[in-house]
Amino acid sequence: MSGPATSRWGEEGVLENLQIRQAGLKVTLPRVKILGLLEESGRRHVSAEDVYKMLLDKGEEIGLATVYRVLTQFESAGLVCRHHFEGGQSVFELNRGGHHDHLVCVRCGKVVEFMDEVIEARQRAIAEQHGFTIEEHALVIYGVCDNRSCRRQAQD
Repeated sequence: MSGPATSRWGEEGVLENLQIRQAGLKVTLPRVKILGLLEESGRRHVSAEDVYKMLLDKGEEIGLATVYRVLTQFESAGLVCRHHFEGGQSVFELNRGGHHDHLVCVRCGKVVEFMDEVIEARQRAIAEQHGFTIEEHALVIYGVCDNRSCRRQAQD
């Protein structure tokens, strides 16, 4: 046996345990399960309700209030980033480092990440022109995605 967390929850939780400890949090079953789910889901932007439903689909009995609490703790510890896109609920994504911006469909909620150095350079130049030092920024562009039903709704 390689340690208490491994013996209690199996080998699949070892990486999650390490990340949780490095973030300064105590390793608990809900934290391990939620972090593992975020890493394996393949979805970048998920709501607390999405996480709760995915846990239910896996047969996990972790309450919605616990999911909200854990995601908020993860945000405070820097493991996830929370976004408040217009017209919707908060969504979370793993903090993988590196800046990126977002395109958000106002019809279906699809989120696309992008990074454009020309836009980044222009933002830095504008801040400098106005005597600002950028500490943090977020660019979210709202529009209609290429999904047929979204396009059809936009034309109506």
